[in-house]
Amino acid sequence: MEDNEDWQLRLINAKNPVPQEYTLEVAILKNGKKVDERIYPFLKEMFDNARADGIYPVITSGYRTNAEQKKLYDDKIEEHLLKGYTEIEAIELTEKFLANPGTSEHEMAIAVDIVGDWMKGSSAEVYDWLKSHAHEYGFILRYPENKNHITGINYEPWHYRFVGVDAAKEIYEQNITLEEFCQLKGEKWNY
Repeated sequence: MEDNEDWQLRLINAKNPVPQEYTLEVAILKNGKKVDERIYPFLKEMFDNARADGIYPVITSGYRTNAEQKKLYDDKIEEHLLKGYTEIEAIELTEKFLANPGTSEHEMAIAVDIVGDWMKGSSAEVYDWLKSHAHEYGFILRYPENKNHITGINYEPWHYRFVGVDAAKEIYEQNITLEEFCQLKGEKWNY
């Protein structure tokens, strides 16, 4: 991985796969989910402050191996095939919400899927709180509404990606995607 501080800004998408040389150290959360240990302190602080505000987020997905991502991807395609879609249609439907193996931020352990603790509140409350506060902790809503023509993925109110506090603040204030941010900053990764 890079020796510099820009690891958190690496653009991962269909055009920019996870680097083969990528290595990470993970932190294991109380619910068994894993995240890159470098993002853990920010994630913990965000969750602690959400709970202090009466909001109860839960991580349903963190780090995924390539094999786990492939299984999710293949299972979703199979689900669509069983509903009568052609193989091409099944792949297209799957890729609206699920990245191909090797192109998922979950494989870098810097993305988390967050919902509400159903016993204490709703996911909508969590999504509203995160939309207003996640950037304060270095996280961005990775796939915002009406931006799928840029990100390649449909709106996912649960999917948050760590980019660092400064970048997250700028992305939030400008209401842009990570792709747009990298393009503005002239990052070496493709748009």
